[in-house]
Amino acid sequence: MTDPVSTGDVTPLTDRRRIAHTSDVALPPAIDGLLALLQFSDGLFPSGAFVHSLGLETYVQAGQVRDGAGLGVFLAAYLEGSAGPCDAAAAALAARAAADGGLGAWKEIDARLDAMKCVPEFRAASRQMGRQTIRAAAALGSDPMLDALEDAIETSGTPGHHAVIFGAVTGRAGVAPVVAAAAFLHGVTAQLANAALRLLPLGQIEGQRILASMRPRIAALAARAARAELDDLWSFTPGIERAGLVHAGLEARLFRS
Repeated sequence: MTDPVSTGDVTPLTDRRRIAHTSDVALPPAIDGLLALLQFSDGLFPSGAFVHSLGLETYVQAGQVRDGAGLGVFLAAYLEGSAGPCDAAAAALAARAAADGGLGAWKEIDARLDAMKCVPEFRAASRQMGRQTIRAAAALGSDPMLDALEDAIETSGTPGHHAVIFGAVTGRAGVAPVVAAAAFLHGVTAQLANAALRLLPLGQIEGQRILASMRPRIAALAARAARAELDDLWSFTPGIERAGLVHAGLEARLFRS
């Protein structure tokens, strides 16, 4: 009998039979949507989010965010003034449009979000993360709408902002708009918390504590986002936007935004 270790095949025959059987089992739609949501909101997903601080680095260098308490204030301001009423609402609208197969409606949401991002670094970051997300999503399987979105971004000048791409790919997986909005907000909060770990003397546990403290705020903002229509989108964070403009001129930068 062939030694499996010598051939490099160390999977027991019993496990091979089990894998062969389970790989053919269709997942319930709710589980399939959950797995898609976990994949696209995972911090290791190649969206490029880890290179962006969205103005946090400017606040840290100016001494205005020095510790966990300051980070909590920054996160609350960003979520309440921009990510919630603007990006998360766009993600929820995009999830709804994508579930209906509405490419035209999706483009309208994307164009509105593009017009609302007045800070060049923030606009570029959102577009970059959106492009990388749709490229990966389109490569994972055959979905005509995701293929059409990728083509529109690559060839037609469609901006492809991260929030609307995230909403589209999760909406196509059957994720409800409110859940897509909550996952988007959690993702951006985790992104900023991880950036803070590199900028501030914070430990991993404190970072997780701060992230957990944002859950009620995220839940409330996601619920509002799911009820929003296109004309309800708004953003007002002048301090953070100023930090984004100043960031481009910092002498030393760890992040791209």
